[in-house]
Amino acid sequence: MITPTETTQQSEATERLGAQQDKPLVRGPDFLTAVRIPLAVAFLLIDNPVVRLAIVAAVAVTDIGDGIWARYIGSSKLGQALDPVADKLFMAAAFWVVFKSGTLTSLEVLGVLLRDIVAALSFLGVSVLRRPTTLPARAGGKAVTVCQALTLIAFLMDSDLVRPLAWATAAISLYAIADYVNVAWTRSGSDSR
Repeated sequence: MITPTETTQQSEATERLGAQQDKPLVRGPDFLTAVRIPLAVAFLLIDNPVVRLAIVAAVAVTDIGDGIWARYIGSSKLGQALDPVADKLFMAAAFWVVFKSGTLTSLEVLGVLLRDIVAALSFLGVSVLRRPTTLPARAGGKAVTVCQALTLIAFLMDSDLVRPLAWATAAISLYAIADYVNVAWTRSGSDSR
């Protein structure tokens, strides 16, 4: 016998699947997202703190802008994959520069990028298991992104706050990871009922 709760869950799952199938492959915001990839390369190659600060600002503007634009006109299949890849690629490139400068240790850089590393491994895991899922953006994840940007800005401005910001980012990353795991666990429990 199917309960009303199961019917609602099946209906929601069907709606999510239908919404995914209706999405176009590419939309305008995807081009704004793609700009972050050459910006990541530029951050690696240009050894000027002022230019790098401008690059961080441009990355922030494109990240916020593509999100607003995509919410306004709707997202695309490419955008759902490209946005997190562009974000993680930029952060990896930027914090490689921080690490190579000797400002932060490998453990501190690992802490700053922990949420991104776990997200990438999770994506690979669900891809290999062929159990695609998306989790909505959460406050903890957004806080990590802001702290990563602040850590980069502190590095570029040669501030004494780089190390404390890196550790704060690592701590918030642990919270964000626990929050995402909780949401995923709760969702998988409700999907299996």
